[in-house]
Amino acid sequence: MGRMFVFFVFFFVCPALIRAQPDSTSPVRYVAVGDSYTMGEGADLKGSWPVILTLHLQRQGVPIQLKKILARTGWATSEAIVYALPGFQELKPNFATLMIGVNDWVRGVSPEEFRKRLAILIDQMLKSLPDKKNLVVVTIPNFSVTPSAKQYARGRDIAAGLSAFNAIIKSEAALRHLEVVDIFPVSQEMQNDSTLVAEDGLHPSAREYALWEQWIFPAAYGILK
Repeated sequence: MGRMFVFFVFFFVCPALIRAQPDSTSPVRYVAVGDSYTMGEGADLKGSWPVILTLHLQRQGVPIQLKKILARTGWATSEAIVYALPGFQELKPNFATLMIGVNDWVRGVSPEEFRKRLAILIDQMLKSLPDKKNLVVVTIPNFSVTPSAKQYARGRDIAAGLSAFNAIIKSEAALRHLEVVDIFPVSQEMQNDSTLVAEDGLHPSAREYALWEQWIFPAAYGILK
């Protein structure tokens, strides 16, 4: 989106970015998979929600390391399958998050094809996780409330389209008994507060990412505590 669809933009990778407490004997190895919303487009890396989440979990006594953010501006499920899965499998994480789908919708991927690709991505990620409950799935935010959203609508109802894709995300996660965090409601606050939108008029600001983390944290902590 905006810069989200330029595939040569910066790829955030953060090996061992956030380290566990020194006395930890078996730290949680966390890998985040997604698109611009996961890598924190519109904020700096420290403002991305996976980094905030890791620090929050550490403060609550969870010995966790953020090994990598496997995300790139413009990625849809097809790119995540091709480019993120190999790295994910090599890292051997025991906790992960997945937030993807906005670019599938913007490109006009059909709901049926999106469901198929999402299922492949989730199942392959689960194969690498020792505990199959340790994947938190996050829904797509409602970017229709941002100032620059209309250029991606192409005559479509953005909110309705994203809601339909979020229903798919929720159903595929439910089939696998996975935690789902629905940030669609909180993302709508960007409509009435310009400080929650980045300078590009499209992506969230660091303040908005921090709000998302407040919704994601209870699910992650409930799994890892």
